[in-house]
Amino acid sequence: MVKEKMKLFVSIPKGSATLRRFVPEEVREYLNERFEVEYSPIERQLTREEFIQFTKDKDAVMTGWGSISIDGEMVRSSALKLIVHTGGSVGSLVGREVYEQGIRVLSGNELYADSVAEGAVTYMLMALRKIPDYLCEVRNGGWRVNGIESEGLLEQSVGIIGMGTISKKVIKLLQAFRTTIKVYSSYQIDKEFLDTYHLKQVSLEEIFSTCKVVSLHSSLNERTRGMIGKEYFERLQEGAVFINTARGQIVREDELIEALKENRFRAVLDVYCQEPLAQDSELRTLKNVYCMPHKGGPTADRCPAITKALADNMCKFQRGEAMELEIRGEYATRMTKWN
Repeated sequence: MVKEKMKLFVSIPKGSATLRRFVPEEVREYLNERFEVEYSPIERQLTREEFIQFTKDKDAVMTGWGSISIDGEMVRSSALKLIVHTGGSVGSLVGREVYEQGIRVLSGNELYADSVAEGAVTYMLMALRKIPDYLCEVRNGGWRVNGIESEGLLEQSVGIIGMGTISKKVIKLLQAFRTTIKVYSSYQIDKEFLDTYHLKQVSLEEIFSTCKVVSLHSSLNERTRGMIGKEYFERLQEGAVFINTARGQIVREDELIEALKENRFRAVLDVYCQEPLAQDSELRTLKNVYCMPHKGGPTADRCPAITKALADNMCKFQRGEAMELEIRGEYATRMTKWN
């Protein structure tokens, strides 16, 4: 017996860049083959009242970046069984009461992590090899300049701050470079994982004192806000690299700027306390900082694949199968809250 198609409402604003990236024509066809799909007719994020109106008779709603937060009142009278988020974190998207009503939540978090991990390793290589410096020199008519010496990632010491999905993927990618990896986490890391990847769980102090590359991957919450500052940057060795692809607010940015002015270490920053980065920010002018405009991931080519993977998980839900992209309530509480 063939089941009826699930009724899906896509709440991403009509005509938005997010809709074009995550639901291009080929993905629309993919969704239409599997579900009865209705798209938001409004060119902005929905209000609470509009969300309730459009989703009351739907089995699933697909959300995107900037979506309104969904609380228990908004879904209490609806037929919703699934909330499907094309973004990564659902920390601010769904509240506890949504889970309590039996609604299950999917997101692209696992797939975002693949792309961000790739980006983090790229930033390590870029900074150690000083690729932007060489590119700039050649573009301006130069060649090899005395004083610009590159290093590689092979057999370097790398410190990972935070032990979430992205960190685990970074660690797996780093195996190819035979790096020595130390990890900081406020939670006890599974011993089997530590042993499998030859990791050592250590303090923040040891990470900053002993690692050539320090890569920040903590989620942003009240415990981690402002966690990294002067007392840690002072410990970095000469020529070290600090990378932040997590959230700008985890770092005390003014103290990072002052430490960078000493020109002892380099930084690759993908996130900032204020985004877009202020035009007059000193980070834009420091030569030992590579500033990226929050492009760690996902890359544009991954967006359609994320939506298709979410659609496949929705089909698994309908068949009563396990969904690998499901975000359980307990894990959602530990995810980054939107700025």
